[in-house]
Amino acid sequence: MAYVAVKGGTEAIEESIKRLTFERIHAQELLEIKTIMATMRGMVDQVMSESSLYSEFLAALAIKQSEGNMEEAVFLLRAHRSTLPRLYYTRVVETDTMAVERRISASFKDIPGGQILGATYDYTHRLLDFDLIDESKAEMKDWLDQFIGEEVAAAKESNLSLLPKVVDYLRKEQLLSEVPDDQTEPIDVTKQSIQFPTTRAERLQVLTRGQTGAVTSLGYAAIRGYGAIHPTVGELRVGKLPLTIGNLSDDLENDYYIGDIKVTEVESFVPISIPKENNTEEIEFEIGYGICYGQNETKAIAMSILDQSLELGSGVHPTQDEEFVLLHIDSVESSGFISHLKLPHYVTFQSKLDSIRKIKKESEK
Repeated sequence: MAYVAVKGGTEAIEESIKRLTFERIHAQELLEIKTIMATMRGMVDQVMSESSLYSEFLAALAIKQSEGNMEEAVFLLRAHRSTLPRLYYTRVVETDTMAVERRISASFKDIPGGQILGATYDYTHRLLDFDLIDESKAEMKDWLDQFIGEEVAAAKESNLSLLPKVVDYLRKEQLLSEVPDDQTEPIDVTKQSIQFPTTRAERLQVLTRGQTGAVTSLGYAAIRGYGAIHPTVGELRVGKLPLTIGNLSDDLENDYYIGDIKVTEVESFVPISIPKENNTEEIEFEIGYGICYGQNETKAIAMSILDQSLELGSGVHPTQDEEFVLLHIDSVESSGFISHLKLPHYVTFQSKLDSIRKIKKESEK
């Protein structure tokens, strides 16, 4: 592939950038960063997830700068992330310590600790609410005062930390096999390019920072016939996980607490057939795992589907091919390669034109 260097276009490029600024502010309305953080939770969570950088403020800034263009916002935040020094690594987080805000299971109606619906669009009518057009701050404050009062009273009667996991319940019933503890140091895909075949740790990293739409589409394809699994969501959790870093004495009790991150975690149960003696088969369950920053339930479920689909890895279906899945779900790589088609291809295109002209002339002889 050949490119032609653009010469003499500096002034045109500067004018293009000016025009971009004009398009952002010509309506003479400024969107505050705090407004984006407070009102666009879904966009902020998605940008943080696909950028692998947990900062609501920086994600909101990227959204403002990109005028709500998600692929551009992710590009901006990934670029900023690459400039940051990596000073510490947190301790490994056990997700059963999550302060749960939402917790559901599609496998069992009654789970230890109960189902917690939390904040979700699942039970709304999905009709436009025209009352929001005239929403006032006074009404908002009254509603908040009443809701917070009810929440405080309810919180005194419940403890949503350290809720038991559904998967542990199944293991106690010996319906799931125990998994040996793997202490292998994972390869950081943000510091080292993946090499095929990949480890499960590498695949999970690529999936969790994959473009939400791409991960969802391939997960959808996997259960529509372009894969070989159809899982049931064993447990979906949304909540905050505490992060700590070690100290010089390496004493866990003296670790430094540095804050919380909000995540969505999904453990899906995937039935598989195990060949037994006498040409018989036995059904067992494998677990597909998904986790991502913020509340992004569709992506986390799709991630759990693709995780297990790639674990099977027979290669019969495209969603079991790790090269196909992992190399095509990254937002920056896919949007960048598509966008490169806008760059000058003068030499290659002229070469194709010359070939066509030559063929036509020869056919006319």
